Amino acid sequence: MLINLSNHPTSFWSEAQTKAASEQFSEVTDLPFPAVDPAGDEKYIQALVDDYIPQIQLLTKDSSNVTVHIMGEMTFTFAMIDALQKIGIKCIASTTTRVAVVEDEVKTSEFQFVKFREYARLQ
Repeated sequence: MLINLSNHPTSFWSEAQTKAASEQFSEVTDLPFPAVDPAGDEKYIQALVDDYIPQIQLLTKDSSNVTVHIMGEMTFTFAMIDALQKIGIKCIASTTTRVAVVEDEVKTSEFQFVKFREYARLQ
C-alpha cells in the first residue's frame, strides 16, 4: 500500500506517476498534507507528527507492507520521516525533471515525473 501524504492528490498525478505507483504498490490512498503554520515551533511540529502517525496506522493493518510518499514543508516532512522510519514504515519521494519555457518574457515551469526514490534511513 502507498499512502500519498502530499499537497498533490493522486487524482492530479501524471499518467507516468500513476502508472509507476500502480505497478509498485497494490493500493494507493491519499492523506492530505497539513497546512503547516510557519510561525509554529518544534513542539508544534511534533504535535502534528503525533496527530498524523495514528492516522497512517489506521489506514493499514501491516506496517511492513506500507510505504508513505511524503513531500511538503521540510521540518514537518523531516520529523514525519523520522517517526515513520522508527516504526518500520518506508518513506519515498517523487523525483521530477523541471522543464522551463520562456514565452514573451514569462517563464513557466513544468515538472515531469521520473521515479520514486526512498529517503535515506535516519537511524
